[in-house]
Amino acid sequence: MTHILPKLAYSYDALEPHIDEQTMKIHHTKHHQAYVDKLNKALENHIDLKNKPAEELIKNLDSLPKEIKIAVRNNGGGHVNHTFFWQILKKDTEFKGEIAEEIKKEFGSFEKFKEEFAKGAITLFGSGWAWLVLDNGKLEIIQTPNQDSPLTQGKIPLITLDLWEHAYWKKYINRRNEYVDAFFNVINWEKVNQIYNK
Repeated sequence: MTHILPKLAYSYDALEPHIDEQTMKIHHTKHHQAYVDKLNKALENHIDLKNKPAEELIKNLDSLPKEIKIAVRNNGGGHVNHTFFWQILKKDTEFKGEIAEEIKKEFGSFEKFKEEFAKGAITLFGSGWAWLVLDNGKLEIIQTPNQDSPLTQGKIPLITLDLWEHAYWKKYINRRNEYVDAFFNVINWEKVNQIYNK
C-alpha cells in the first residue's frame, strides 16, 4: 500500500476569512504531501509495514525497527495529524450533540472550554498541536510537540489545531492568539460529534 494525500471535502477558500485560501493550498499540497512522500520513502524496504494504515504505525511506534522509527514518527505523524485536522474543519456548524453536552459537563461551559483550549494552544512552546482527546472516557486538553500524536499515548483525538507556523503565518504572521481565536469559527462540530459517538 502506498500512502496518499487525502482529498479535502471542501475547496481551499471554504474557510475564509478565518483560514485563508493560499495557506490552505500550500499547507495541503506542499506540507502534507511532503509528509506522505517521506513516509512512503521510509517504508519502501519494509514490505510487512507498507500495508499497515498510518494510524496503526503511529499507535505502535515502539514496535517499529529502530532505523525507521524517527522517520515514521515525524512523517507518519504529520500525515495522520493533518488527515485528522482537515476532517474537523468546516464553517458555521452548531455546537450541539453529545459532545457539546460532555464538554459543558467537563469544563462548565463552552466559553470555559474555549478558554482552556486556547490557553493550551497559545502556550505551546515551538511547533506542535493542541488537542481535545478522550482518555479512558474522560475529556482532556493536551499539547503534543512536533508531529507527535495522542494515538501513541493511547488517547483518542476529537479536535486538533495545527500550531506549526506554516499553518497561520501568511495571514496572522506572529499573532498565534488571533489564529487560535479564529479556529473556533471553523470547528466541524457535526464531525467531532460523530467521532465522539463512535
